[in-house]
Amino acid sequence: MRRAVLAVLLLVSLSARAQSVVSQADATEIGRVITAQIEAFRRDDGDAAFAFATPGIQQKFGDSAHFLEAVKQAYPQVYRPRSFRFLDRGTEEGKVTQRVEIVGPDGRLATAIYDMSHQPDGSWRIDGCRLEKTALQET
Repeated sequence: MRRAVLAVLLLVSLSARAQSVVSQADATEIGRVITAQIEAFRRDDGDAAFAFATPGIQQKFGDSAHFLEAVKQAYPQVYRPRSFRFLDRGTEEGKVTQRVEIVGPDGRLATAIYDMSHQPDGSWRIDGCRLEKTALQET
């Protein structure tokens, strides 16, 4: 019983640390970057959307046209969301993550998990995104 209590306390402690892994200013900037990229997708501004990706992501896709097409095909929820709202922030495998609840163009709910990278110049950029479907209901 004592081990179970200690395990629960450890998990709660780790969860609290994950929430506070970045400053409030960094959290605000992470939200701004994600929002700006989604807005760039909404207006088909591949260059602006591409600018919010890390150099590694940019190298992987080569140019903004390929990047925009890949997002359009693989992530329609991110490309044309009906709405989105920020959820919790944390860390996974040493990376800062930001979860975003998205209602896609089809009305289905998904959670986008953004991997964020703090750049040497102090800015934040997106280092990947993956989707988790959270419901099959229409909204």
